[in-house]
Amino acid sequence: MAQETGIYKRDDSPYWWLSATLANGKRVRQSSGTKDRAEAEAFLAKIKLDVYRQVHFGVKPHRSWQEAVVRYLEVKATLRSYRDVNRICFHLDPYLGNLTLNQINGDVIWLIVQGQLKKGNKAATVNRYLAVLRNLLRTARDEWQWLDHIPKIRLLTGEVERDRWLTKEEAEKLIAVCPPHLAALVKFALATGCRAREILGLEWSRVDLNRQTAWINQTKNGTPRGVPLNAGAISVLQAQVGKHSRYCFTFAGEPIRYNISNSAWHTALDKADLEDFRFHDLRHTWASWHRQAGTSCDELKELGGWKTRSMVDRYAKFATEHLAKAANRIDHFGQDNVIELSRFGHVHQVKRA
Repeated sequence: MAQETGIYKRDDSPYWWLSATLANGKRVRQSSGTKDRAEAEAFLAKIKLDVYRQVHFGVKPHRSWQEAVVRYLEVKATLRSYRDVNRICFHLDPYLGNLTLNQINGDVIWLIVQGQLKKGNKAATVNRYLAVLRNLLRTARDEWQWLDHIPKIRLLTGEVERDRWLTKEEAEKLIAVCPPHLAALVKFALATGCRAREILGLEWSRVDLNRQTAWINQTKNGTPRGVPLNAGAISVLQAQVGKHSRYCFTFAGEPIRYNISNSAWHTALDKADLEDFRFHDLRHTWASWHRQAGTSCDELKELGGWKTRSMVDRYAKFATEHLAKAANRIDHFGQDNVIELSRFGHVHQVKRA
């Protein structure tokens, strides 16, 4: 029976089983998952048709969302943002878990957006979900050739850019209430703009106090970079000399492995009367201070290790020296040269009358 129809029964299973050779030469042997003979025959016919179309017409097989996620996470496994990507894929699964990639269209994306907004998530959070989905689909199309076309995914407008930084007085107040090991981290972050992970992973072998330079190898974008050390940074590092043979920043003689934003950090924020402030905002503070001091966006881009200029343009608002001359022009603009537009229009109306 199996040779004639491709389906058969087994004594150890209530379902119909498939056994057939496909157009690509491969043999399929699996359960149909159904007790209905007609459904089992239809399932086998679909498998044969899909493979036939792939072999003779070049039609790509339909890959599932879950299959794509497994491969995508393998590709992203070395990224520092892997946990965030993994978490986002998990939250997308209720919307996409039962779909194939070719079934993800504009309507599905709309459901994701509306579903997340109804949960109370802000535009910034929804955009992180959409960005991961867009990148996964582009990877499946451009690198894996699993798809020929993907839907256009636009990020939501109205995302509020975080603009939190400290004044000099606020920074000094924060440092004063931090325990010594945390104060050192804060001062180094304000002096260099380095991220928390870059600071915690800094080793003495990558620091040259004489040349006033450090080389960061654990960067967010994976590209090592040199960091010029100003007087403030040098002072902080000199105070750490001798505390550990390998790492620059330690606590109780051991490298700091835990998250900086712990109870000590939050206690210091409370004592300094600072609200809605994260350790990463010290980097924003450093960049804001630089622009206020006249550092150009191009210089700041290199100092901070940003890959694109657009990441730095957000700080342009802090420097207006180049516009001072233009702003002062109207101070010396003669009154005789000012056209009274409202009066001018009124006169013409009178003449027409």
